[in-house]
Amino acid sequence: MGLLRLVALAALASQPGVAGGAETVGNSSVGITEFSVGKFRYFKLSRPFPEEAVLRNISSNVTFLIFQIHSQYQNTTISFSKTFLPSTSAKGTDKGLVFILRPEQSMCFWYMEALDAEPVQNVAVPLSYSETDPVPGGCNLEFDLDIDPNIYLEYDFFQTTIKFAPANLGYARGTESPPCDVRMGQDTRWRLQYDVYQYFLPENDLTEEALLTHLQRMAEVPHVTANAIKVVTLTANDKTSVSFSSLRGQGVIYNVIVWDPVLNTSAAYVPAHTYACSFEAMEGSCSSLELFFIGFIFMGFFFYILITRLTPIKYDVRLILTAVAGSIGGIFLVAAWWRFGILMLCMLCVGLVLGFLISAVALFTPLGNLTIFSNDDVFWVTFSGIAVLIPVVFMSCLRMLNILACGLVGSYSVVLAVDSYMYTSLSYITLNVLKRALSTRFRSAFTNVPFQTNDFIILAVWGMLAVSGITLQIRRERGRPAFPPHPYKSWKRERERRVTNILDPSYHIPPLRDRLYGRLTQIRELFQREQPAGERTPLLL
Repeated sequence: MGLLRLVALAALASQPGVAGGAETVGNSSVGITEFSVGKFRYFKLSRPFPEEAVLRNISSNVTFLIFQIHSQYQNTTISFSKTFLPSTSAKGTDKGLVFILRPEQSMCFWYMEALDAEPVQNVAVPLSYSETDPVPGGCNLEFDLDIDPNIYLEYDFFQTTIKFAPANLGYARGTESPPCDVRMGQDTRWRLQYDVYQYFLPENDLTEEALLTHLQRMAEVPHVTANAIKVVTLTANDKTSVSFSSLRGQGVIYNVIVWDPVLNTSAAYVPAHTYACSFEAMEGSCSSLELFFIGFIFMGFFFYILITRLTPIKYDVRLILTAVAGSIGGIFLVAAWWRFGILMLCMLCVGLVLGFLISAVALFTPLGNLTIFSNDDVFWVTFSGIAVLIPVVFMSCLRMLNILACGLVGSYSVVLAVDSYMYTSLSYITLNVLKRALSTRFRSAFTNVPFQTNDFIILAVWGMLAVSGITLQIRRERGRPAFPPHPYKSWKRERERRVTNILDPSYHIPPLRDRLYGRLTQIRELFQREQPAGERTPLLL
C-alpha cells in the first residue's frame, strides 16, 4: 500500500499546476511533510536532499492555492518538481508558488530544499482562493515563473525598493486564464488596484522567532489590512514598483493586496521582509565645545555630501576625512570669534544649524511624504526656505537664537548618541535629509519609520533636555550683556592694563626668564646635600 501511495504521488508531480502548503500537524507520512490550508507550520530544512510536501483534501470551491515559505536570512528553494529549474522554482527568504488546480483535483505536492550547511528554520503556509479572487502575479512578464506571486526586494544604504508582477482576474477550474494585454477595459485585469502595505517589527529585535511570528500577520488579506500601514494604492497603469527609506537594523515586512473593485474580492502576494543590513557580511552588518560643535556639523555635513557624490572613496576613509574637515570647520569658527569677534558669521552658522534641524523635523512628519515633495526642486526650496527663515526671524534677538540652538541641537545630539547603542527612529530626522542629498533616487522613496516604545521614551527625554537646557540658560543669562567681548580683545586689554598700571600687583611680576631661572634654582636645591651644622676648622695652637 505504501508503494502504491508513493506511485500515485509521483504521477501527480508529473502534471503541471499542482498545489502546496504548510502547518504544524503531526500526521506526516514517512519522508513527506503534510500541510493544511491556512495553517502555519514551523520546520527545519537540511541539505543535501529535497523534502517532499503534500496538501490533501482540497475543497472543490478552491480554484488556486498560494504556498509561501519564509526564513530569516538563509535561502530556501521551493519547486513544482524534484528538478529545480528557474521556470518551475523560486529561491530566497520569502518565496511562494501559485498552484492552479485542475477539475476534481483534491491533493497537491511539491519539493523544498535548503543549500546552506546549517539547517534552515522556516515557517510556511498554503492559502486558498476562489474563482472570483484575482490571481497575484498572473500577468507576469518580467520574472521567471509563469505566475509569480512574489515581491522582489532590493535595498542599499539609501532606499529599499519592492517590485512585483501584475495580477490577473480570477477564473474557474479547467478554463483558460483571461488575456492580460489584449485590451484595456473594465472586464480585464486593468481594473485591478494594488494596495501596498508596510509593517514594522519591534525595534531592536533581530531574533528569528520575532520575524517568523510577525510574518503570520502579513500573509492573509484580513490580517494585513488589520495590522499593517497602507502606504500607497497603485492602479494597473502605474509601475509595479515602490521605494521606501532604508532603516538599517529595523525589521520591516512589505506586502501587496490586489483588489478587484467590480467583484469586491482581493488576494495577497507573498510578503517580503528586510532589515536593510546583512546577517553574514562584515560591511553593512546588522551588529554598526559649542561653536566648535556647530562648526563641525556645518563643515562636516557639506564635506561628506561633496566627497560622497564626487569621489569613489571607501566609506571608512570618507568618515575620517569628514571628521578632519569638520574639525577644521569647528576650529575656524572658534577662531573667527576668538580673534576677530565676528558675531554675525557665528550666529548665522548657529541659526542655519537650528533651521536645518527644524526643517528636517517638519519634513520628517507625514508632510514629507506628500507627492509634491518627490520633486527635488520643491523639496530643497522648501527645506532651504525653512532653514534660512530661522536666523532671519531671530536676527534681532541673537542671544535667544543662541540659547534655542544650544538647547534643541545639543539635546538632539543626545538622541543620536543613544542611537549608536539602542535603535531609535528619531535619528532618521536628519539621516533622511542626508540620504536625499546623496542619492537622486531617494526622492521617490516613502520615508515611513516605526514609532514604538523606545521612540516615545527618547522623544520625552529629548523634550525634557531641550526645555530644561533652554530654561537654565535664560535664567543664567538674565541681567548679563547679550554677548561679552571676544576673548582676544579682552586678553589684549588686560595685558595693556597690567603694563601701564604700576599699582597692579601683576605689574611687579619678574620677567618670564627670571621666573624660570628661579624655579630651576629651587629644583636644583632639592637635590643638593644638606651641610652639617658645627665648626669644621681645626684650632690653631
